[in-house]
Amino acid sequence: MKRVHVVAAVIYEPQNRVINNAEAGFVGRVLISCRPTHVHKGGFWEFPGGKLEIGENARAGLVRELYEELDIEVTEATPFIQISHDYPDKKVFLDVWIVSSFTGEARGVEGQKISWVALNEISNYSFPEANQSILDKLLS
Repeated sequence: MKRVHVVAAVIYEPQNRVINNAEAGFVGRVLISCRPTHVHKGGFWEFPGGKLEIGENARAGLVRELYEELDIEVTEATPFIQISHDYPDKKVFLDVWIVSSFTGEARGVEGQKISWVALNEISNYSFPEANQSILDKLLS
C-alpha cells in the first residue's frame, strides 16, 4: 500500500498571531474543517490541507490546497511537525505547517463546515487518529 503525502495547516486566526516560546506556548484560535462523510474518516474534524500533486513541494502544495479549500492566500507558513500513520486501509504522511499570516476570508469553498476553535476547546472535536500528534504538540 502506497503512503499518501498530505500537507495540512494549523491556521491561526489573524488577530491571534502565533506566540511560540517556552513560557507562553501557542495561544489563540485555529481553523479546523469537517471531513465530508463520503471520504476516509468522514465526519471527523481536521486541520485543512490535502494531497500533494506529483512533483509538487510541500509549501507549494499547502498554498494551493488552502486556496482551493478555503479561498485564502498564505503569506507566512513554517514547518511544524511530520507524522507517518498507518490506518488499516490507508497509509499517510502528514506534513504539517503553521500558517501565521494569510489574506482573504476563510470559507468552506467545497461546502465543508469550518470553525475557529480555541485551543482549550479543541478536545471537544473528534479528529482522525493521525492528528493526535498534532494536537499533543499544540497543547503541550
